[in-house]
Amino acid sequence: MKEAIIILLQLLLAHVLTDFVLQPTRFIKHKRRWKQRSWFLYVHSLIAGLLSLLFLQDPGFWLVAVFIGVTHFFIDLWKLQQRKDNLRIFLFDQFLHLVVIFLAWLYIVNGFVEILPTLQNLLINTYFLAIFIGYLLIIFPAGFLIGKATQRWQEEVEVAHKKNSLEAAGRYIGVFERILVLTFILTDNFSAIGFLIAAKSILRFSDKSETGARKQTEYVLIGTLMSFAITIVIGLLIRQFAL
Repeated sequence: MKEAIIILLQLLLAHVLTDFVLQPTRFIKHKRRWKQRSWFLYVHSLIAGLLSLLFLQDPGFWLVAVFIGVTHFFIDLWKLQQRKDNLRIFLFDQFLHLVVIFLAWLYIVNGFVEILPTLQNLLINTYFLAIFIGYLLIIFPAGFLIGKATQRWQEEVEVAHKKNSLEAAGRYIGVFERILVLTFILTDNFSAIGFLIAAKSILRFSDKSETGARKQTEYVLIGTLMSFAITIVIGLLIRQFAL
């Protein structure tokens, strides 16, 4: 098991070095401009394969290196064909690279035969199911519930402030704070929740000069307390019945 994890880390290290350390901005611009005619696209893909083979320290895995290099080329070529290089494209690009690495890792450790039994074991594992469902609840239904519960105040605050906040910023802040709170609860770091509340209070309530600031403060406080309360209850239920 330890050896298999080391192999996965070696492949991930090769990818991180290839895509982020050994790829300066001027080379990225060259790829975007010339696309499949860019010499660096080919060199970059070659580096991905060679580094993987180097870190695996076994010439017998040359086929894995070729697989990683070739797929890296086509994934990057797909990315270069997109009109925008936004966060969504970047995340999907990295997701595809990680899928390739995962497949290569499964091939090396002969792990394909273990996929189905592992999935079956996870689906009957109370610990896994409870945590997985818990995170799903705080990310999706909890946000919807809080949004509906605070909708009337949201409209009042938006009128007072003329929508001077970032689009959907509150929703994303809420998702991340609930993920952090649940993680703190499941890892016995209850004191960190207090620091999170204090940090959010400083950032969100620092400007009191504009009209309607009190309404905004009250609205954010209601949403924050609801968000924390829901997450804490879910976290405590998971600890009580699954851990």
